[in-house]
Amino acid sequence: MKAIECLKYGDAENLVLSNVEKPTPNDNEVLIKIRATSVTTSDVLIRGLNEPLIPRFILQLIFGFGSPRNPILGMVTSGIVEHKGKDVTLFDVGDEIFAYGSISPTNRRFGSYAEYICLPEDWNLALKPANLSFEEAAAIPYGGLLASHLLKKTSIKKGDKILIYGASGSIGTMAIQLAKNAGAHVTGVCSLRNFDLVKSLGCDQMIDYTAENAEKQLQTYKYVIDAVGNSKSSALKEKSKKAITPNGKYISIDHGTPLTPKEAFLNLKSLAEQGKIKPVIDRTYPLERMIEAHKYVEKGRKRGNVIITV
Repeated sequence: MKAIECLKYGDAENLVLSNVEKPTPNDNEVLIKIRATSVTTSDVLIRGLNEPLIPRFILQLIFGFGSPRNPILGMVTSGIVEHKGKDVTLFDVGDEIFAYGSISPTNRRFGSYAEYICLPEDWNLALKPANLSFEEAAAIPYGGLLASHLLKKTSIKKGDKILIYGASGSIGTMAIQLAKNAGAHVTGVCSLRNFDLVKSLGCDQMIDYTAENAEKQLQTYKYVIDAVGNSKSSALKEKSKKAITPNGKYISIDHGTPLTPKEAFLNLKSLAEQGKIKPVIDRTYPLERMIEAHKYVEKGRKRGNVIITV
């Protein structure tokens, strides 16, 4: 089968199109013919490994030294079940599914930058929402699960004011929708060009972080949610950390290890089926243009998700 392999950490040019052996499912696994995957910020981080010495060493302990232990990156999958192991009962051949290759911080599986992948049936794996395309389904798991992780640290009540920094990215676009579903009044921080997008997702107010008067537009919020982490900062972001009510809370995606429980994954599926969340796709590339996709994501200006069709 065709797959994109990361031969060593570094530039996007280290991603090469290869012919590798097609995987065979174990007794509790399904073989999925992949139709779409996603290039996430985490994928770019792992591929580049452009981190300070100690964080880089820790990441290589996890993923492999010199090059990724599994050279086929990617944790997001949507596709069709082509074969299943003898113990599989939840899925049948021909089922259209979507999945995320992590069920816990220590139990993860890469490999979706390829034509096929095997995953256990009890993984973050479910039937694809019938109202979504394969590309749309692939735009849900990464941002949706990380946004769910952030929102789980809140106890939003109707009318609570929330600020989401990085509102137009894959995590931010999902965080807006989840917060609105919980009844929050949401202010989104992004660039001016993304105002229409975040407003369409439910933002009540917007702040352009590049504006000269951006800091003066801050109010006080029950929760300030940082959906971009330490990779991006601004004077507005630093001031927003203190723009909270006396019992408020600042929550960053960099605080702790994100959890990806199955109940959160299935909740995203349900919300998508009800039309309560909608995936945002910036650009779509074929598998053969993976280098170009990585370079685009690396710029840090994507709106929602970048999808790869297989």
